[in-house]
Amino acid sequence: MVGVIGAPGSGIRGPGSGIRGPGSGIRGPGGAGPGRGEWAVRISAKADYAVRAAVELAGAGEGRPVKGEELAERQGIPKNFLENILTELRRSGIVRSRRGADGGYMLARPAADVTVADVLRAVEGPLAAVQGVRPEDLAYEGAAASLPDVWVALRASLREVLEHVTLADVASGRLPADVRRRTRAQDAWRPH
Repeated sequence: MVGVIGAPGSGIRGPGSGIRGPGSGIRGPGGAGPGRGEWAVRISAKADYAVRAAVELAGAGEGRPVKGEELAERQGIPKNFLENILTELRRSGIVRSRRGADGGYMLARPAADVTVADVLRAVEGPLAAVQGVRPEDLAYEGAAASLPDVWVALRASLREVLEHVTLADVASGRLPADVRRRTRAQDAWRPH
């Protein structure tokens, strides 16, 4: 879902190297983006579609199956892409399916027990990674030696929101007070 990417020769030591392309995470110098040098959080289409589909299932009501075609149409998600996402969500125990004329997809657990972070991890893996490496596994040299602490702090900030917002919260439009407070901050809606 969210990753941090850096330019080649960035001094990162650990597994993985090189820059991942669009949809891979956070972008910045040398990465996908407009070239302004900013670091911006990027949510992949897959992550966005997965959360939207799961929220749609939450909105349908507990135990009410929704056909894949209906989910795709309601959220404007390409059907084949959605089917692959639903398969990953099913394997992760977030979604279950029922066959037959009255079949479809439904949440495997109550919507109030499934967080946005759960869905994102199911389809994208860890919430934050640097070139595919978990921040705590990084070692930088020289002046950047403390940079992994920044990436760990970034991950903690993501968790503060994503692990505390449930599918039920989003489907009902009743987001936690802390999330509402964050969206009211003066610069919250500023693009960068």
